[in-house]
Amino acid sequence: LVSRTRTALHVELSIRQLFETPTVAGLADALDTSGTVRTALTAKPRPERIPLSYAQQRLWFLHQLEGPSATYNTVLTLRLDGTLDVEALRAAIGDVVARHESLRTVFTEDEQGAYQIVLPVEAASTPFTVVDVTEEEVGARLDEAVGHRFDLAQELPARTSLFRVSEREHVLLLLIHHIASDAWSRAPLAQDLTAAYAARVRSETPAWAPLAVQYADYALWQQEMLGDETDSDSLAGRQLDYWKQQLAGLPEQLDLPTDRPRPAVAGYSGDRIPFTVPAELHTRLTELARATNTSAFMVIQAAVAVLLTRLGAGEDIPIGTPVAGRTDDAADDLIGLFINTLVLRTDTAGDPSFRRLLDRVRDTDLAAYAHQDLPFERLVEALNPTRTLSHHPLFQVLLTFNNTDHEGALKDIAGLPGLAVTLREVQRTSSKFDLSFGFAESFDASRRPQGIEAALDFSTELLDRDSAQAIADRFLRVLETATALPDRPIGTIDLMDAAERERVLVEWNGPRSELPGTPLHELITEQAHRTPDTTAVVCEDTSLTYAELDARANQLARHLLEQGVG
Repeated sequence: LVSRTRTALHVELSIRQLFETPTVAGLADALDTSGTVRTALTAKPRPERIPLSYAQQRLWFLHQLEGPSATYNTVLTLRLDGTLDVEALRAAIGDVVARHESLRTVFTEDEQGAYQIVLPVEAASTPFTVVDVTEEEVGARLDEAVGHRFDLAQELPARTSLFRVSEREHVLLLLIHHIASDAWSRAPLAQDLTAAYAARVRSETPAWAPLAVQYADYALWQQEMLGDETDSDSLAGRQLDYWKQQLAGLPEQLDLPTDRPRPAVAGYSGDRIPFTVPAELHTRLTELARATNTSAFMVIQAAVAVLLTRLGAGEDIPIGTPVAGRTDDAADDLIGLFINTLVLRTDTAGDPSFRRLLDRVRDTDLAAYAHQDLPFERLVEALNPTRTLSHHPLFQVLLTFNNTDHEGALKDIAGLPGLAVTLREVQRTSSKFDLSFGFAESFDASRRPQGIEAALDFSTELLDRDSAQAIADRFLRVLETATALPDRPIGTIDLMDAAERERVLVEWNGPRSELPGTPLHELITEQAHRTPDTTAVVCEDTSLTYAELDARANQLARHLLEQGVG
């Protein structure tokens, strides 16, 4: 809405303003005091050497550091039932690659650094393989294909595999390296592939309007818009100053309860625990967000922070979250890597009520959104945290919240002529973070909450599946209590269910012993007579025997009596 307003009305509206005056009338007044409009994203003459965007730079660096890897592959898998025209599909894939330069870009570097090379359409041949398989083989063959390791310097960052189960049953895998795509890109990919295939089935070429800009234009615009971060008046300089102040003293890593010590070098092996936030809880969550002038995302972020604090991670909880990064609506129809990552620092100190914590989260998040243009990669370089291959810098817990209905955008692809199309999930076997919470809301036609499909991705180097399942279960328990009783202190929210409580208090303890009726201080006196020289208490470097403890207690008691204490 902010970028649409900028384009249509040539005014700059802040996200905080949108939250503070969330009505048409309120925004109409706010527009009179709006800020300077930023430079629009447009196509301009290109230099001979096109730089990488900042997000691409980080992925290229990791590619150079770790070698080709499947860790950053993005996957779209579709089940196609019906009459499929394979050659029309092959041509349609070619049309999409021709339309989006990001899919026909290779990367290289010289003494000046890395840069991108956009290949001409005639030289850009995306691999398209057709493989005959049985129904039982599909899963294994998909896993094998998803594990492909792109050599970004030598091959295009996209490839297609079509698994033919029978003449009327196919599974289509579109595999794109993250350097050329992100989650938002699924919508334009689905729309363009559908239009191209429909045209090719009719032996026509797709009649779409040319794209106003390409990803290379964005990479150039990003550098121009941000400016030099050493200049305090530039956008990059102002935003860097904010983040330096906001993240000063950030904990190097969260102390999570893991089953194993953290390895010296992260291997990114992972697994996934799917779970569901039921419709009733989704409704209560939405109502609490409305009542507190927050968003559903903020309520869930606060619940994650409470969970981590209660699990022993402290009261300073940095959580990473991806934002679309398409801050100019000219980028909305492009396939490419625009996503940026924000560090949302959540302060749970002082045992606040959940409602009070939501106030803190809202203030933190709105300020972060207002400073979302500075690439995460530049922030890491500027803050220069301890360099390590064992964990992700600045945060180790990721929170993603899909409220833009990317899956709904895939309904476009259901319009492939002659085919019934369903989305097929591929099992995740990697995790770039210790924990990654992901949520996708569902609503009915009247926008009533229908529940949230969720998943917890976790590092199998740190956690067993049972432990990760317990974390997911406890999250739901926190969310349930926090939304039902938002004015209760977060420290009173119970993480354990009845079975866990029984295990901790009963099963893990020895047989029950009956205590004598003697008061505690008399028991200690008796022990002092039995073992006067045995250590009774220790505090730092000081220790007292039972005899010393009893003597000091008697001395203090006499002193208090002399002062008139009854």
